[in-house]
Amino acid sequence: MNINYDYYRIFYYVAKYQSFTRAAEVLLANQPNVTRTIRILENELGCTLFHRSNRGVRLTQEGEQLYEHVRVAFESLQQAEEELTHGRTLESGTVVISASEMALHELLLPVLKEYHHRYPGIKIHIINHSTPQAVASLKEGIAELAVVTTPTGDLGRNTRKRTLLSFREVAVCGPAFRDALVGAPVTLRQLLEYPIICLGRGTKTYEFYQELFRAHGMTLSPDIELATVDQVMPTVSNDMGVGFLPRNMAEGALRQGEIFEVELREEIPSREICLLERTDRKLNLAAAELLKMMTAPERK
Repeated sequence: MNINYDYYRIFYYVAKYQSFTRAAEVLLANQPNVTRTIRILENELGCTLFHRSNRGVRLTQEGEQLYEHVRVAFESLQQAEEELTHGRTLESGTVVISASEMALHELLLPVLKEYHHRYPGIKIHIINHSTPQAVASLKEGIAELAVVTTPTGDLGRNTRKRTLLSFREVAVCGPAFRDALVGAPVTLRQLLEYPIICLGRGTKTYEFYQELFRAHGMTLSPDIELATVDQVMPTVSNDMGVGFLPRNMAEGALRQGEIFEVELREEIPSREICLLERTDRKLNLAAAELLKMMTAPERK
């Protein structure tokens, strides 16, 4: 069945306003042509789409069924047209960015605050992902940019990686472990005598610490695995074990005495926050401006 798109467009407005007259006004058409188009559409579909009366029109059951599909399709096309038209300026538009939680807290939120202040008309869609999920969403075209923590794994040849920031993590414990672990340096092997808190398998943070312990001849087997880095602080402060946090995230709780830094004899290597972008796709103006802000020299 090859039905003219304009028939569906006219049907959309008649259904939306429940009036042939109002639809004709919006479409800058005359009412007889609108009425005739609906009759043609009904004939081609083989069903009645509207109940007609002196008070106006209302959808039949078949009309309601058709309208649900036409509405989604038509409004999606309208949105796409608006994005393409307004995407040439920074007065409106959308940017979709996928971010790992550490990257979000350590770098991205302050940038987004400034970006939103400069361009309040731009809609910002943040997808909170682990690093592997963020990389996948970028490759699948769901996100236009990704901001993640290392290690990133294999990115493929169509993904560019830029280092934005280096950071270090510290081992921390709660009050119950303070006497045993705070005051003198401890080794990673000694740390394994206590419950270990870590992000779960499948995250790059788990992989990072697994490799750290392996490099010193040990196997990491966390007692508690968490989904997000936000869960580490309360889990540690409630004396459930020893965890690892970026120093910036831990500083406030360390000052308040809610948690305590465990000094390690072995150094925890620094990690990086990286910006990922596709090299085979052109960014829209909103995403390109966000990239420009994140990579500005003053942020290095």
